[in-house]
Amino acid sequence: MARAFYDDPVMIWLIADQKARTAHLYRLFATITRHHHLARGGVEVACDGPGIGAAALWDPPDQWQETRWALLAQTPAFLRVFGLRTAMARGLQELMKRSHPEEPHWYLAAIGSDPMVRGKGFGQVLMESRLDRVDAEHAPAYLESTKHENIAYYQRFGFEVTGEIVLPEGGPTMWPMWRAPR
Repeated sequence: MARAFYDDPVMIWLIADQKARTAHLYRLFATITRHHHLARGGVEVACDGPGIGAAALWDPPDQWQETRWALLAQTPAFLRVFGLRTAMARGLQELMKRSHPEEPHWYLAAIGSDPMVRGKGFGQVLMESRLDRVDAEHAPAYLESTKHENIAYYQRFGFEVTGEIVLPEGGPTMWPMWRAPR
């Protein structure tokens, strides 16, 4: 996930130091996966031989918000990753929460492919795997696209743009996307 999100506009905005970004992203994704996503059963990986080629972090309906314990457990890593921009990162989380739908839904918090396997169908396999379950439950799904060029990709899976989240202080735009139940 660290390599997948290295060129993500939001991550570039939050972690400007190119030399440190991969290490910081590794720590960030390890932390949020350990303290939030693993316990909810929404972590999926697609392997390329012995290595992981792509990963997706999903939250089941009504489980997308972090617990107080998770927020507390993540704080040391957030401070190390974001440093003086920790308040900006937490502010981003609050901005995303305000745009988040209230209706119960599956939430795709992050999906990414290692650049070495990008375009080889790893992300598609992960999307189809979880969306099969979402459809079996007749549930909606939600995500925020942090890259405009990824909107068409998500639309192939039935997601539709519902608005824009413009980040403060010259930050990039994010696009919330909703997928109706099927």
